[in-house]
Amino acid sequence: MIPLNLPPAYSRIKRVSSFQELVGTPFADGVNALCWERTLPGDFGEVVQRLGVSEGVTPIDEAQLLALTVSAVGRAAIKVLLEDQHLLREHGAAPVLNCFLGYPRDEDPEVVPTDVYSFHADSAPVEADTYLCTYHGAASEGLCNEDAQRRADIPATRAELLKLFGGEDGDEFREFLKDNCYDLHYTAAQGARPFSFGVGNLWRIATEWPGCPVPPCIHRAPATFPGQSPRLLLIC
Repeated sequence: MIPLNLPPAYSRIKRVSSFQELVGTPFADGVNALCWERTLPGDFGEVVQRLGVSEGVTPIDEAQLLALTVSAVGRAAIKVLLEDQHLLREHGAAPVLNCFLGYPRDEDPEVVPTDVYSFHADSAPVEADTYLCTYHGAASEGLCNEDAQRRADIPATRAELLKLFGGEDGDEFREFLKDNCYDLHYTAAQGARPFSFGVGNLWRIATEWPGCPVPPCIHRAPATFPGQSPRLLLIC
């Protein structure tokens, strides 16, 4: 895993220094990820502990946060959580704060895993971006587009998908890939080095939508293991 002090080859990522720059910088010249790198005040671990999430994915709303009995550093963390959501809502986004131990997995994928632990791109029918921030726990991971190959383009995998489809490789097959999100999942090339989104950083990443000027940002949820602390993640 590459830390956030990325080498020059990772030219698809651009650092910004404010929320205004994060939302106002257009994706162009191959840049498909903007990172507002931050060191946040407060104890987000205390907030997670007080939330008491033990399984599944639990949405956390403002009332739950304000009702928590926490120390001064815990209250500082809650202030950050509320301020970030306020900024995004003022921008027209709909942020969701989740506390969780893990997402559901494809236990037995027929050909291509389509859960969030697989490297994937987000998609939308109209212009849209994804915003995300890990406040506590393992951070999301990214993969440079040059280090990724779409699973559906790997000959052996495509042959298996054609068997599953039961037809020829044409427009209907491509629609089948799209309908099942098979066209959005990637595998890392040999020797590829994923990078961490880091904790506390607010990201805006490009999605796949008609007319998008840059390739979508490829990313995944980090692997989860027994005994890990719950993640506290904002996404929209």
